[in-house]
Amino acid sequence: MTTSVLPIQDYALLTDEVCANRIVAAKKTLGKRCIILGHHYQRDSVFKQADISGDSLKLSREAAESEAEYIVFCGVHFMAEVADILSRPDQIAILPDMAAGCSMADMANKANVQRCWDELAEVIEVENKVTPITYINSSADLKAFCGEHEGIVCTSSNAGKILEWSFAKREKILFFPDQHLGRTSAHKMGIPLDKMVVWDFDKPLGGLTIEVIKNAKMILWKGFCSVHQVFQPEHIDQFRVRYPETKVIAHPEACFEVCQKADYIGSTETILKIVREAPKNTRWLVATELNLVNRLHEECKSEGKNVHFMSSTLSMCSTMFRTDPQHLLWVLENLVQGVVVNQVKVDEQESQRAKKALDNMLAVI
Repeated sequence: MTTSVLPIQDYALLTDEVCANRIVAAKKTLGKRCIILGHHYQRDSVFKQADISGDSLKLSREAAESEAEYIVFCGVHFMAEVADILSRPDQIAILPDMAAGCSMADMANKANVQRCWDELAEVIEVENKVTPITYINSSADLKAFCGEHEGIVCTSSNAGKILEWSFAKREKILFFPDQHLGRTSAHKMGIPLDKMVVWDFDKPLGGLTIEVIKNAKMILWKGFCSVHQVFQPEHIDQFRVRYPETKVIAHPEACFEVCQKADYIGSTETILKIVREAPKNTRWLVATELNLVNRLHEECKSEGKNVHFMSSTLSMCSTMFRTDPQHLLWVLENLVQGVVVNQVKVDEQESQRAKKALDNMLAVI
């Protein structure tokens, strides 16, 4: 058996159809030794090859409980990190394309968060008064930061419960990297908007005054998901003029104004569940990534359900889109040859601290 890496250049010009056939063959050869995880935002040609589909936390947890030696995560980098943190020592997490990152996760790095924490410490007793919460859409070192400071991780589906847990511990929350998830979740539990402030990491003291910081309940990081910012409240208003019966459902990464106008707010899994279980012949306007909406539209049209993408501007996650059949095939055929490429491995000490924050979340939910 060879130990040399099959070069990615040999795969670049293969058609999707050729890749699909060879992926199926590689999966058959690898059997239960390999599990392919497909996030909902993946392109169809990759998504159809997944053994399990879902959101990032669900996928990582199921992979960790599987027999698989290799976890091939068709998603983005932070997802593969979570899979590595939650998996067993004998499992290997792999990302087909290492360039598949997350622009929102990149908006909060360890250096800026640490500087924020240090500046807050000059104003308030952070260790006694502030709970750091990182959205799961963040790097492993930020999860480790939360683990160090008795903080926690949240997802888009459990953010409300995590906020309750955090406020029971301390009076304030530092929430990163997505301000919109933090704001909508906090408002839903009754926190006034004037008790929420945005920390601008490019400005001293986040661009805030000492008085504003002391008065705040939620300190929100100046971060966002560019995919979900294309949705605007006027999209809802204009659509409802044409179709008054429409039900609107939005991902909480969408802006506050869109979420306020929506009939339902929920994670990718929640969006799928609500629309799938809705009565026949209903109409839905959905504010989340295009690939998911298109698949849901095709799935539900036989029941007379009309599922529409909210924006007239196409919006798909460009970094999720980097994972293509060519990269997936390259990874799998290397595994068939006994070669691991693109392993994602979190430093052991960092992994332990990050797992503490993840375990805090899992204990709450």
